[in-house]
Amino acid sequence: MKTVLCYGDSLTFGHDAENAGRHAYEDRWPTVLQKALGEGAVVIAEGLNGRTTAFDDHMADCDRNGARVLPTILHSHAPLDLVIIMLGTNDMKPAVAGSAHAATRGMARLVDLVRYHAWPFDYDAPEILIVSPPHLVDTANEDFAAAFRGGIEQSKMLGTLYRDLADDKGCGFFDAASVASATPVDGVHLDAENTRAIGRGLEPIVRMQLGI
Repeated sequence: MKTVLCYGDSLTFGHDAENAGRHAYEDRWPTVLQKALGEGAVVIAEGLNGRTTAFDDHMADCDRNGARVLPTILHSHAPLDLVIIMLGTNDMKPAVAGSAHAATRGMARLVDLVRYHAWPFDYDAPEILIVSPPHLVDTANEDFAAAFRGGIEQSKMLGTLYRDLADDKGCGFFDAASVASATPVDGVHLDAENTRAIGRGLEPIVRMQLGI
């Protein structure tokens, strides 16, 4: 039995922009991936609204810094065979980091935290899959448009930068923008069909990395 940790933000949590809530369990991409993989793997969803790669959000009501929280989560779910990291969208906020290059540095930090973690009981470090999130899109939602000002063009750079990082670090890579698009309701989040599409799109590369 293989164990997969999906480490992400609201796109992994399953935020439903249209209904201001959370997508049904069966519509979230980690659930779709679990169903596709079947009994050969257990998929753990670890998504938090607003989570960044490695930056503080001082307006947040809890710790959104993905680098600070990740080591505890790794320990909690060890042993792991694969860690899927889909973060960077919230790094596009000018108040957080505001650039794709900053997000890439943050992603590199997360990869190193996984690879060089002090794993309990001498467990081996897992494989890592870097996922570039869907691009931001135009929205009439003034709050989101202001919070992510300038982020659309920056988000379009993440695929190339993350792919290069994955090559440098020896990680797997998947561009979620190749299968999913954000909803113009808020320009950031995914409707149910698009979040399901990420789970379906990930199946082949996850199977390859797990050897199943």
